[in-house]
Parts: sequence; structure tokens; C-alpha cells
Amino acid sequence: MDKQTRLARTILNGFTAYFAEFENITLAARTRFEKAEWGVMHAISTRRIDLYKEKVLETLSYVTHIADDRLSDFEFWTETRGVYAELVRGMTNFEIAETFYNSIYNAVFAHRRIRDEHAFVFSPQGDMPPVDVRRVVVRFSGGLRDSVAAMLDNYALHLPYEDPERDCSYIVAAIERELGNQASLGDGVFEFQTLEHHFYRNKAVYIVGRIVSSGIQLPFVLPMLHNACSDKPAVYVDTVLFGSDRVSLLFSFTRSYFMVDASIPSQYVLFLHQLMPKKDISEIYSAIGHHRHGKTYYYRTAYRHMRSTTDKFIVAPGIKGMVMTVFTLPSYEFVFKIIKDRFTPPKDVTHQLVKDKYNLVKRWDRAGRMADTQEFNNLVFDRSRFSEEAIEELSATCPSQFVISGTALIIKHCYVERRMTPLNLYLQEASDQEVDEVMNDYGKSIKELAAANIFPGDMLLKNFGVTRHGRVVFYDYDEIQPLLECNFRRIPIPRDDYEEMSSRPWYSVGPNDVFPEEFRLFFSGNQRARKAFDARHSEIYDADFWTGLQQRIRDGHVDDFYPYPRAMRFPREQRSTA
Repeated sequence: MDKQTRLARTILNGFTAYFAEFENITLAARTRFEKAEWGVMHAISTRRIDLYKEKVLETLSYVTHIADDRLSDFEFWTETRGVYAELVRGMTNFEIAETFYNSIYNAVFAHRRIRDEHAFVFSPQGDMPPVDVRRVVVRFSGGLRDSVAAMLDNYALHLPYEDPERDCSYIVAAIERELGNQASLGDGVFEFQTLEHHFYRNKAVYIVGRIVSSGIQLPFVLPMLHNACSDKPAVYVDTVLFGSDRVSLLFSFTRSYFMVDASIPSQYVLFLHQLMPKKDISEIYSAIGHHRHGKTYYYRTAYRHMRSTTDKFIVAPGIKGMVMTVFTLPSYEFVFKIIKDRFTPPKDVTHQLVKDKYNLVKRWDRAGRMADTQEFNNLVFDRSRFSEEAIEELSATCPSQFVISGTALIIKHCYVERRMTPLNLYLQEASDQEVDEVMNDYGKSIKELAAANIFPGDMLLKNFGVTRHGRVVFYDYDEIQPLLECNFRRIPIPRDDYEEMSSRPWYSVGPNDVFPEEFRLFFSGNQRARKAFDARHSEIYDADFWTGLQQRIRDGHVDDFYPYPRAMRFPREQRSTA
């Protein structure tokens, strides 16, 4: 066996070991849910994220030994890529295997010379395997109520349903309201098409599918919750979510990744994309745990977008940040964030600290309130696509982070994030009703982050964005820290006139001290926003509110983060009379 073949097989063996352990961790989610082990559920979710890098580094040690003196030989890697391409040809998860190869290559060459002849910038087999999604779809047809009952029975866990008749009645009534007259057309009209395995995340499990009836296809999701009762543990259906937009929110880039037994990932991705045609396929891969391949897929679609457009990169709208320089393409729905060389006072952070914060967000429960990002090194652009304003901004703020080589502009390190409207800009054009709604959601976002043991630190309006669904999301991570590390205090009362008139604090301030009374300063200059916020969330100014949250976390309480309005939830006390 020649060295190229041996190396290719070693990389593939590393991938096979990774994928098997990925599935084993995923399969454990069912047991954790049934036992209501919420802390363990979070731990295995984090473990699964960390697994990828561990397996890459483990495989890299063998690769270094096998390649030996040819480790840095690009011709050798071109030959190895050819062998590997043949080894994975026809595999049902070849796209994930090719991404794993790319990770090994990038680890060897520190993200330099990323060429399609050396690695899988594009796949010789296409972007996705030619799979048949029908193989992972379960069908229930007939009368509406019988179909719903059969579906619930099929997705029963080892725990019983709390009240299956009640849940069935709620679901039927909700479908009848959603479909109107079509829901009463008689037996044989309905077909429920659902992905065969449950989706687990945090404290919920979901059934995902669509209703096919009289020529329409309606995406739907059934969230099921654990009643957390020690005497009679059971599950119940919490609501029904209808339509692409509701399903898309469930799979949002602001939420943790799902645990779902998708041994052929592309089958699930293609079906989910049929339910959510506006959602990028890269985000769907990430949503089911394959975030590294989500990054690969994102790069390919970004490359094609650049090739099909001619507009120029500009500095992103909004108040410029003290830590990040942000640029974007007007025709593109993403922003590129580069860490500045020097930080505007009073920021006191380092490049590595900022990177650590972004890594923390990747591994944490984002609670639907923090944007997921993709990290890139040595990202190559066409220099002519950058406006002079953008070049001047890069030169002024982060000259060490980019280089111009001929017609290319190379960004040494950046994060890519979905573009949102900065909250401060959104408020400028918002009606009174929109101000009230968005400031209420801003307050909710702060509380939900805190309940997930995240203190955002700098809560200025410019550090939050508004998504196309009107949801407020935090995206400035350089000051985040675990809530339990904060020391929330009240500002001491001045002892005399000298202290009261002092321009400096007359009391000691520790590195982790936080004074919630000062949060009012975040609204300086926008009294409409301040008034709307105070009407709903004034307790955020009280140190006792924060210390109370800390105690709940210390007591082991794990909050529910519903990816839908609470008003949509079924009332559990009501029993079915059907």
C-alpha cells in the first residue's frame, strides 16, 4: 500500500470513528429526556460539539507520522485527495467525510493554500448525496383523528402520555382551525408525513413533518414536554406549530443544535429544506449538529453568490463597535466581523479573549437569543469588490488582519454571522407599537440569557439585532460571562455631600462587580425605548432580581426556552370530552 492510500484510509478511519461516536452521543438524548436529566442533556450536547476537534487532532497525530517527510508536499496531498475521493464515492454521508478531510488538511497547513486540487473546496460528487427522503418519512393517512392518534402512538416514548385523548383532541382542533373547511372533507383526505426519529433539544422533544391535504402541504411540528413528575412521569403535547416560518424559528441560527438520529444527514436536511425553503441548507446542517459541514456548505454558497453579483463590500450600517470591524455586501444576508488591532477605551480585552468568548457561545445554550457564527481563517476575496470606504476602515482598524496580494484581499481571521437590523437603528423608524413590542422582546432576551447562565455585559441597544421575524438577538460577545461569576450589588448610599458630588465612585469596585441600577444608561437618548422597557422589565434594575436568578441556577433549575409564544401552549388542566 503506497503512502497516499495509507494516509487516505487513515483519515477515513478517523472520520468513521468520529461519526460513530457522534451518533452514540445523539442516541443518548432519548434516555436523558425520559429521565429529565437536563443538566446531562446540556453536557452531552457540548460534548458532541467538542468531539469533532478532538477526533481531528487525534487523527492528525497519525497523519503526521504516516506522511512524514511529505507532510508539506502539495503534490502528495493532491494524490491523497484523489484516493480519498474514490474511497468515499457512493457513501451516503460522503459530504461530511469530505469536510473531515478538509479539517485535517487545514490543520496541517494552518488554513493556507486551500485549493480544490488539494482539498474538497467543492465535491466531485456534488453538494449532497442523491438520497431518497421517502426512506426516512413515516406516513399516517385516513380520518383526521385516527391519523393523529396513530401518529402519537408511533412516536410514544418509554414514558406514557399524560393524557393522550386530551392531546389528540387539542391537535385535531388546532388542525381544523388552521385548515378550515378542508379539515372536514372526510376520511382518506389527510396524510401526515413525519421524519422517522424524534428531535431532542434542551427540555423538549419534537415530531417534525407536514400535512398533505387536498393539494396543500402544510409544515407542522409537535413539541412534547416532560411533566417532571417524580410520582407519575409522563409526556404531553404542548402545542402545534404550523407553517414554514414557525418551523424556521424552531431551527433558528440562534438556538442550540438538535439531537436527532439522522444516520444519513442529507435525507433529513433535504426534507427539512422542503419544509423551510427560505432557510439556507448550511444552517439546516448546523441545526442537526453537523456545524462543520454547515460551514463547508456555507462557503460554497457564498462563493457562488460572489461570482454571480457585482456589488461592493461596505462598512456595515450602525454604530461602529469598539472591538470588531464589521463589513457586508448589500446583496448578501451575512456580515463579516474582524477583531480590531486596538480596542477603543474603556475596552480591556485581548484577541484571544474575544476568540474564547465566541467559542463559549458556540458551546453554550444560546436560548434562542445569541447568533451562531462561522469562524474562518485566510478567507480570500476579490480586492475589486471592496469599496474604498471599506478598505480605509480595514486599514485604520485592523491592518494586521488582512493582506492584499495582487488582485486578492485575504482576511486572516473573521467570523461570519447572519445580518440583522441593529436594535438602535430599528427603533429610529419604529412606530409606537413596534417600539413597545421590540423593547418587550429586548427585556425578554436579557432575562432568557440570564436564565441560561449568560450575562451579556454590555447591553447597549447597538449590541442587539432584530431578525426578519422581529426577534431580538444579542451579537456582541466580548463582555459575556457566566452569570454565576458576576457579583451583583446595589450602589452604596453616599455618606456626605462630597461623595454625592464626586465624579468617581466613592466605593470599591471589584472586577466582577455589576450594579444593575446603572443599566438605565443603556437607554440614554431614547426615552420612547426607556419608557416601553420600564413598563415591562424594570426589575432588571434591581440587584435582587439577578441574585435570585443566580440562586435558581445554583439550585439546579434549568429554565424552559420555548421557541414559540407561550400563548400558543395548550391548557393542560382541560380534559378531552371526545
